[in-house]
Formats: sequence, structure tokens, C-alpha cells
Amino acid sequence: MTKLSISEARSKLGALVNEASYKGERIAIHRNGKPAAVLVSVEDAALLAELEDRIDLQAARRALAENDFVPLEDLVKELGLD
Repeated sequence: MTKLSISEARSKLGALVNEASYKGERIAIHRNGKPAAVLVSVEDAALLAELEDRIDLQAARRALAENDFVPLEDLVKELGLD
């Protein structure tokens, strides 16, 4: 994974987008020497979203299997939405 400071990334943004998009390179962008963000391809971002959806679905299935339901009105009160 390529690692760059924000100022370096700013000056090379077009080239970095091409590397991520066409080569599948992942580029870590650092602020004050610490990781702040990662530039990835659209395909990588879609894969991450799909993985998150699968994790959410598994959690929902576990909750349904536990049959541990909270009535909507109780949830509304708990969240302070009433």
C-alpha cells in the first residue's frame, strides 16, 4: 500500500486516482504521520459495502433467531423520539 501525506496526495491527486482506479492500488493518506484515510477503487469500496451488508444481515438473523423483540413504542421512548 502506498503511503503519502495529505500535502503529497493533494499535489498528485489525479495520478493517485488513476492508480486506485486502473491498477487497484490502495493509497493510505496520513495526517501528522498518522493514517487518516485510504483511497481505493470503486470495486474495493463496493466489496467493502457488500461485506458490511452481509455482517448486518447475519446480525439481523441472529436477533430474529433469539426472538428478542422490542416493541416499537419502547424503542421510540428509549431513543427519545417521542
